[in-house]
Amino acid sequence: MTDLNTRLDGAATGTGDRTRPRAVLPALCLTQITSWGIVYYAFPVLLSRITADTGWSTGATTGAFSLALLVSAAAGVPIGRILDRRGPHLVMTAGSVLAVLAVLAVAAAPNLPAFYAAWAVAGTAMAATFYHPAFAALTRWWGPDRVRALTIVTLAGGLASTVFAPLTAALSEHVDWRATYVVLAGVLAVVTVPAHAVALRAPWPPAPQPQDLDLSAGDNETARSRSFVLLAIAFTLSGFSMYAVVIGLVPLLEERGASPTAAAWALGLGGAGQTLGRTLYATLATRTTVTTRTAALIGLGGATTVALALVPGPIPLLVLLSVLAGVVRGNLTLLQATAVTDRWGTTHYGRLSALLTAPATIAAALAPWAGAALAGPLGGYGGLFLTLGGSSFAAALLATRTAAREKAGSTGA
Repeated sequence: MTDLNTRLDGAATGTGDRTRPRAVLPALCLTQITSWGIVYYAFPVLLSRITADTGWSTGATTGAFSLALLVSAAAGVPIGRILDRRGPHLVMTAGSVLAVLAVLAVAAAPNLPAFYAAWAVAGTAMAATFYHPAFAALTRWWGPDRVRALTIVTLAGGLASTVFAPLTAALSEHVDWRATYVVLAGVLAVVTVPAHAVALRAPWPPAPQPQDLDLSAGDNETARSRSFVLLAIAFTLSGFSMYAVVIGLVPLLEERGASPTAAAWALGLGGAGQTLGRTLYATLATRTTVTTRTAALIGLGGATTVALALVPGPIPLLVLLSVLAGVVRGNLTLLQATAVTDRWGTTHYGRLSALLTAPATIAAALAPWAGAALAGPLGGYGGLFLTLGGSSFAAALLATRTAAREKAGSTGA
């Protein structure tokens, strides 16, 4: 998500209300909830049912989902070029159709190679329908009001698991996982395809002229600085832990005796916590230095992960811990989005953000597969979460050394 926010500083500020289609914001709120909820959050809910039915190992099954995230990261670059030239209408409408076909292919996959191929297609659909194109649309159309619009959409997107994790669990109580995905594909088709086709038809405003063409060696100097490298490592360790926890939460709770439905509700309520966390970040940012809040939030992520590893129950307490973990995740999303500007300003925001988040993006893509693969050797998901908590604590320690002292003109702590 951080690379999407790199568009903000260079966005147009002159696209007034006349070029702002009114239907875009509510449509994107609805489609982000639906797309994330079905293409992303349904998988951890259905994982145990998929493995039980097919006999595929958890690691092998989760590897297909990790492949989708890797494909999404790779596809985002060419899709971004199309968005800049043509706008979101074609990209998001075609992406929605592709997402429906991909989910149907997942449901129909007769073997593991076909399952992987279906998820690879789903990865391309993710790149065309998730935050990347939505943020591009709002940044260009909303101009000076883009931050408000982006906040509204991310708050809505945070509810995806709250809505669709319990819904997916409820469906899977009555039909098998394949039929569940077929029903969800129908919902995806009914909601996202017409919403993108109709709401995003407005003329695409011309690209704004860059306001800062300073491409001097300053960004190279910053990228090689000790604080930048340590921050990149910290975000990579933290991102790996955060995404492995999201995918591993349902099987962890099932190990503790929770029903699949209760575990899905825990995941969904964690999404509600994530939305709440995003509303709190602005206040936190005004009361703490950038280094302090970076270390504190990453450390809190580790603390909630360790608590989930060590607390055996009861289930309501584990659900509460899931919500608290979601609150921290919501703050971490915005922390990463503002990391560069808080330390080094906006001059080289695009390139520095891309460099900063590239390893974290790869780690997030590998986390679902790696977490599932490590759970067995570590004695189950409790052992995995304990290890992930340790990774976050190491990241928090590194984050204490990320004040931008090396570069003149820094706005860091």
